[in-house]
Amino acid sequence: MLLNLERLDLLVAHYVAGCLPEPAHILVGSHLEMQPSSGRLAGQLEMLGGQGLDDAKPSKLSSSAERLKAILESEPEIEVQPLTAKQGDPLPYYLRSYAGRNLEDVPWKTKLPGLKQHVIEKSSGMEASLLWARPGRALPHHHHRGLELTLVLQGQFHDQRGAFSQGDVSVADETIIHRPVAGTDHPCLCFSVLLAPITLSGSAFRMLGDIIGV
Repeated sequence: MLLNLERLDLLVAHYVAGCLPEPAHILVGSHLEMQPSSGRLAGQLEMLGGQGLDDAKPSKLSSSAERLKAILESEPEIEVQPLTAKQGDPLPYYLRSYAGRNLEDVPWKTKLPGLKQHVIEKSSGMEASLLWARPGRALPHHHHRGLELTLVLQGQFHDQRGAFSQGDVSVADETIIHRPVAGTDHPCLCFSVLLAPITLSGSAFRMLGDIIGV
C-alpha cells in the first residue's frame, strides 16, 4: 500500500500542476472532495508552487515514479473548481458534472453477472466509467499495459495490496497483476479511468470462474 500512496501523492502533484488527462483530473479532483487529508496536501503543494518550487534542486525519482510520470505527461487541461457534493448522492460534484447525471439516473449495462458498467467516455487509448459490483464479486484476474486509476465511491474492494474503501484511489500500472474483489457487506461502486487496455490472465479455469462470477 505504501507504493500506492506514493503514486497517489504524485497524481495529486500532477493535478495541482494541471497536467493530467481530463478523466484522471476528474478522478483526482473527486478524490480531493472525498478525502480532506489529500485536499490538504494539494493546498500545501499549491503554496509551495507559489513560493518558487520550480527553483528547488530536483531529486531523483524512483523507477516506478518515472514510469508513472511518463504515463501522465500530456497537454494541460482547464481545471474546473469542484463544489460540495449534493447531499444524498454518492457521486462527488466534480464527477457528477463530468458524467452529466446523478447516480439514480445512470443507464447501467450488465458487463458480467453481478457487475454493471456505465461508460462515460471512451477513445482509442482511454476509458472512463462507473462500475458497480455486488458484494463478494471478483473482477477477472488481469494485468495492465498502462495506467488504471480506480476511485471507490461506495463500499470497498481488496486485492493483494490491501483494502480500498470509500474515497481511496487504487493506482495500478504495468507492475500490477491483480484480481480485485468487492467487500462482502455492501456493493462496491467505483469510478475507473483506464489509460491503456487491460489483459486477462491466470488459468483458463480461474478466468472462467471470474467471468461467470463464481
